[in-house]
Amino acid sequence: MVYLPPAFTETRDKVLIAHIDRYDFGLLVSHGPQGLIASQIPFLVERREGGLYLLGHLARANPQLDDLATGGEALAIFQGPHAYVSPSWYNSGPAVPTWNYATVHAYGTPRTIADPDWLRDLVHRLTERHEAREPAPPWRMQDLPDAYLASMLNGIVGLEIAIARLEGKFKLSQNRPAADRPRIIAALERREDADSRAVAQLMRQREPSG
Repeated sequence: MVYLPPAFTETRDKVLIAHIDRYDFGLLVSHGPQGLIASQIPFLVERREGGLYLLGHLARANPQLDDLATGGEALAIFQGPHAYVSPSWYNSGPAVPTWNYATVHAYGTPRTIADPDWLRDLVHRLTERHEAREPAPPWRMQDLPDAYLASMLNGIVGLEIAIARLEGKFKLSQNRPAADRPRIIAALERREDADSRAVAQLMRQREPSG
């Protein structure tokens, strides 16, 4: 469970799912006899039959699969942009430094999948999704030799997590006086790093219009 002060809590499904889709390289955390274990993997988010699912895969040798196969709860964390916020940007004071960020935590019950056709479809979908962002012509999984592809697919195990709940924390200076927030946005936009500018954009989206 993530600490969720009311001012920073995001509950809109559309916003939470869009965040997962945008920051889809998630941190998968589970707990088993050996304690906590985590893996960083790309996910697909899928709606079907009224439910929400996360799809991914792990290396067959990954010991986390033993924990996931027991059917206990797992957590996938999707960290978005984050940026340091200096108290020198405020009109009001005194104040201390802080950090603005956006993150979504997804909790659910996983099942492991070894079916070769399911795995082939998942990897194909993941590949097409990410190759679409590359200059043409994109790399194509179907161009691989069949024997080679089969051996690669044999080295992974699929994962499907049925999401039971989502928790979103978008800490974007909502607790600051209204006069401070435009100054914070402007300061973040003056920076050259993508995270600071992305945080500024999220803040702008939440400012009252007019």
